[in-house]
Amino acid sequence: MTISRDTKILIIDDDEQIREMLRDILEEITGHPIDEAMNGVEGLAAFESNPVDLVITDILMPDMDGIEMIIQMRRKYPDIKIIAISGGGRARQMDFLKIAVKAGALRILPKPFTPKRLLEIVTELLETSTESQV
Repeated sequence: MTISRDTKILIIDDDEQIREMLRDILEEITGHPIDEAMNGVEGLAAFESNPVDLVITDILMPDMDGIEMIIQMRRKYPDIKIIAISGGGRARQMDFLKIAVKAGALRILPKPFTPKRLLEIVTELLETSTESQV
């Protein structure tokens, strides 16, 4: 099954290079429109002004970290699909990602990751969404 070209994705990461990489991978390969934000505060505002089907968020960010953003988003929008990513050191990274799952992330992706792995997870979540609407 393919993912609808109308699918919208929001990337939240304070690292511009990571946002660019994620955007380039997703736009090039899937053709999906991509929104971006630099932290959880901007991410929530972006989502509220232009709802998306999938959020990909970093964990360690200024102003509002990814854990708090996931908690707030999950409270307001319980059906949103969220992927948490982190690269904060091997042991710390896995701790943060485990907390992200408890907060409501559906999938986790430790940095560094391959474009192939990113697309597998995105496709899995979005195809599940598409199939449940049939």
